[in-house]
Amino acid sequence: LTEVYSSSPALGRYFRSAQVISFSNESSTVIYQLVFSVPPSTEEFMKNSMNPDFIRNILRQNIYDED
Repeated sequence: LTEVYSSSPALGRYFRSAQVISFSNESSTVIYQLVFSVPPSTEEFMKNSMNPDFIRNILRQNIYDED
């Protein structure tokens, strides 16, 4: 995750760290925390760049690009 987000053209300059919070072998579930340092909040920036779907799609696109 660190490599994916730190190299992202859209979020790389804001990305600070990724940490696994919880991991389950039984269900193959990982809960992680991403930390970003963002400029003073503007509604538009938070709505677009810090949107959970946008952040998830950066990871998803990286996975697709590897295939």
